[in-house]
Amino acid sequence: MANDLIYKIGISLIPGVGDVNGKKLINFCGGAEAVFSSSRKALMTIPGIGQATVNSILNQKVLDRARREIDFIQKYNIRVLFYEDADYPQRLLNCYDHPLILFYKGTADLNKSRVVSFVGTRRATEYGRSMCRELLEGLIEKEVLLVSGLAYGIDGCAHRQSVDLNIPTVGVLGHGLDRLYPAQHKKLAESMLAKGGGLLTEFFSKTTPDRENFPKRNRIVAGMSDAVVVIESDRKGGALITAELANSYNRDVFALPGRVGDQYSRGCNFFIKTNKAALIQSADDIAYIMGWDDRRRKEKQQTELFIKLSGEEKLLLEMIRDAGEISIDKLVIQSAINPSKVASALLNMEFSGLIQTLPGKQYKAL
Repeated sequence: MANDLIYKIGISLIPGVGDVNGKKLINFCGGAEAVFSSSRKALMTIPGIGQATVNSILNQKVLDRARREIDFIQKYNIRVLFYEDADYPQRLLNCYDHPLILFYKGTADLNKSRVVSFVGTRRATEYGRSMCRELLEGLIEKEVLLVSGLAYGIDGCAHRQSVDLNIPTVGVLGHGLDRLYPAQHKKLAESMLAKGGGLLTEFFSKTTPDRENFPKRNRIVAGMSDAVVVIESDRKGGALITAELANSYNRDVFALPGRVGDQYSRGCNFFIKTNKAALIQSADDIAYIMGWDDRRRKEKQQTELFIKLSGEEKLLLEMIRDAGEISIDKLVIQSAINPSKVASALLNMEFSGLIQTLPGKQYKAL
């Protein structure tokens, strides 16, 4: 296991190799370990991999750093989630720039059936804090996992109130797990862990919370969620960056409206006005749009009464609903239906407004 981890971690440490090229190296070579045992000639044939990268792979100095990282994660009981692992956040796999590897401390299920992110300004108002709690109280019965960035303001408020309401909550960090930023949230982080939550990061130990890390952190917050809720935000800021990323990943985005002229409602009102976010006034609005309540299910069932589905289409629709999101490959394997028939059935159901196509040939029910 440790030997395997050395190579998986080593890929992420190669200078100039990001998540996309790292996956390219693994795919071309046939595995993480194979990358480091490949010849110079073989590595130079891989598109986008230049001489400097090949030299870094062949001198294998990154593996020494990987061994030190393994010592750290073993000492502090940190889990390593490689993108091919079953417990890696599967929703992230639909994002082209998902991290190769994640470091996780906690017990929350990152693949819970319902995951929602709350984001917002670091200068939360009383309105934002009270609405944050009201929304979370309304989501208790939906058994969600709450994700945020453990920053000041709305992030910290969402985590703290989730702990109070016994909602599991995960903080995504912009630094390594050997520290906590902001330091004032140390006790909050400990409470999150004690209440079945977790701390998640793609950054190695000794990585400081530099400014450029937080947009990377934000893409994980957006990508691992079914929906992103913007509580309060000015016209610029990390919350809107996260919401923009969520839109690019075909995630549902919601925004809490505010009074015209209120500084920290400008971003929310703008997103609603430009159809980048759905307006919400309560948790019921989120549950209805996401199909998490009985009312929406009944309406769907009534709609389906007027749509004639074949037996195969009914089977596939049920499988999609049960999975939340599922790839066409898994549908073919699990249903044992001919691939061409599956593709035809999916197209018919999409035209009927029963399902939606997501990036990566994934499907979800509407």
